[in-house]
Amino acid sequence: SLDLDTKENNERFFAGIPKIPNKKKESMAIYLLFIQHIMHSLTAKGKAAIVVPTGFITAQSGIDKKIRQKMVESKILAGVVSMPSNIFATTGTNVSILFLDATNKEDVVLIDASNLGTKVKEGKNQKTVLSNEEEQLIINTFNKKEQVEDLSVIVSYENIKAKNYSLSAGQYFEVKIEYIDITAEEFSTKMKGFETNLESLFKESKLLETEIKNNLKGLKYE
Repeated sequence: SLDLDTKENNERFFAGIPKIPNKKKESMAIYLLFIQHIMHSLTAKGKAAIVVPTGFITAQSGIDKKIRQKMVESKILAGVVSMPSNIFATTGTNVSILFLDATNKEDVVLIDASNLGTKVKEGKNQKTVLSNEEEQLIINTFNKKEQVEDLSVIVSYENIKAKNYSLSAGQYFEVKIEYIDITAEEFSTKMKGFETNLESLFKESKLLETEIKNNLKGLKYE
């Protein structure tokens, strides 16, 4: 058996080794070893793309978070693309793609592509297929590091650190509140409508209360 507890492997697997479940050994989160191995093997100009379960990019603790923290502090993370569900017909697991680049010392592009694609049947399974236009949109947004509303956000390593090392684009999107100008007359009409609806609900509530009381009176313990 492979001895992972050596000095070299302790450096390689800096965030720790995931536990091997006793009853279902094949369900070990082996991808966590794979990511650490790639990071350790990255050269000064090295690049890598790694497919991970989307849960990895937001996990609040454990090996997952330690790995993300090292990526950010080492400034090797270039971007993350969260893919639509069922992008692979063989698994329903939501996946994201991590892009590492040892030369990337500036901002990080986070893309939420989870709402893109069209669902199609492939045998017994359902699969999400991206159109050529959607694929090109993701590629261009990533390469140009563009900020596109509800799709992508450009963040600094400091921003990511402040968000507990979350790599989910959605957590960085701006919350927009839209205000609509209305006249005093329109406001008065809307308020009257609310009052009428409220009175109607109060009446229904009163009738329901009376009905429940009558039903309770009819209950007998024998």
